[in-house]
Amino acid sequence: MNRSISRLYVVVLVLFALLIVWTSRWTVFSANALNANPLNRLGYFAELKVKRGRILAADGTVLARSVPAPGGTFTRTYPLGPLFAQTVGFSDIQQGQETGLESEYSRALSARQQTTLNSVFGPISTSNVGDDVDTTLDPRAQTLARSLLAGRVGAVVAIVPQTGAIPVLYANPTYNDNNLAHPCAQTQITDSYTNPGLQNECEFNLALQGQYAPGSTFKIVTSTAAINSGLYTPNSLINGHSPLLVSGTPLHNDANQSFGEVTLTEALTLSIDTVYAQVGQAVGATRLEDYMRRFGFYSPPPIDLPAGSVTASGERSPTTGKLIPVSSPQVDLGRSSIGQSDLEVSPLQMAMVVATVANGGTLMKPRLVTRVVNPEGQVVQSFPPQVYHHVMSAKTAAEVGQMMRSVVLSGTGTAADLPGLDAAGKTGTASVIKNFHGVELDEAWFVSFAPVTNPKIAVAVMLRNVPNGYGGTYAAPIAAQMMKTLLGEGY
Repeated sequence: MNRSISRLYVVVLVLFALLIVWTSRWTVFSANALNANPLNRLGYFAELKVKRGRILAADGTVLARSVPAPGGTFTRTYPLGPLFAQTVGFSDIQQGQETGLESEYSRALSARQQTTLNSVFGPISTSNVGDDVDTTLDPRAQTLARSLLAGRVGAVVAIVPQTGAIPVLYANPTYNDNNLAHPCAQTQITDSYTNPGLQNECEFNLALQGQYAPGSTFKIVTSTAAINSGLYTPNSLINGHSPLLVSGTPLHNDANQSFGEVTLTEALTLSIDTVYAQVGQAVGATRLEDYMRRFGFYSPPPIDLPAGSVTASGERSPTTGKLIPVSSPQVDLGRSSIGQSDLEVSPLQMAMVVATVANGGTLMKPRLVTRVVNPEGQVVQSFPPQVYHHVMSAKTAAEVGQMMRSVVLSGTGTAADLPGLDAAGKTGTASVIKNFHGVELDEAWFVSFAPVTNPKIAVAVMLRNVPNGYGGTYAAPIAAQMMKTLLGEGY
């Protein structure tokens, strides 16, 4: 009798142990796999019933919110639609798609915060209401950027140099995140003959993913490397004759204008290519690459958006399209030093460059979000400013800034010299191609900050495929208006 009871006891123990093993497997060890299994719809139905948190602009304007839908579920809506679509993105739970801030901060927005229990048993819903996400975005300035880019293909990026906060991040064309079935219906571009097929690429964010020749705006990087290394000063004299043989091919100044001995400041002011090609060659590929990396080139900018949303800038191989070092035999160092050859950059990257000069040589991490706030109004996560790189000395930054001020006062950027603005900047004009009318199309750039004595805001403007499009003519006025508006708001 006792033996039978013992056997039964052992059997019960074994069965209990098996129960523990299998339930542990599904609830603990394989929980993440179960949650990720496309056949498991429990998480999908549960999330439909969660009222996602709001995404808010810096002034409290609602950029994204959830509204009731049939069956006790919620759907997402975007009050300002295309104005912030490329940054805010969208969340389509039914299709399993998320982009932009909606994706980067999805855990907070959908109430899937990590808790001690979560760390053991996997993500679980802790509430039916998600947390709000507060951003740095400025609706008024973003609206101005949209109006200034209306009918044009391009981008505007504004950064607060001391904090890395981004009040403006706008690219045209954009899309409508309230109409995902036909997102490009509100695409705004004219001159479409210069951009075949672009109407169907409205979700491509030119400000973050676009890669374009920066033209002479890159001379800021070359100037920094030249001055901070001690090889040159703003008053160093260099001969600006044209043409100049660079890598076995003649390089001409604009209109083939030839200069005698000019200072480095004069060369930046008048954007003398033959001077800066010599400076770049004297700086050398190794040193130039070092400073490019300090500015953030060759790595995706560390902005708080999903991986793949931002593209790294640098020289690209003409055969593979991959980033290659300046020291590569494929690179024309002299022409790269003036923003030509195979150098390609994003508007965000150039905004980071000019913001670094404005911030005394220190590059801050660009950021879009300041904090996460729960439904009870408590701050559950904050994102203070963070240093990304110390690029140059404060002395070098001040000297480069004064050189850029000269560009606005008496050089190629006088269109940005608005009364009382006290701006510093650099123009860029990169020839791209001729259209079928035989008109030369350019990438028109202007990067700038203001006021020069106590910088508060930095702005980069890029316009694509502008017929005979000098940066000083087309991009500089846009940058000036953006800076004036932002400074007027108290930045």
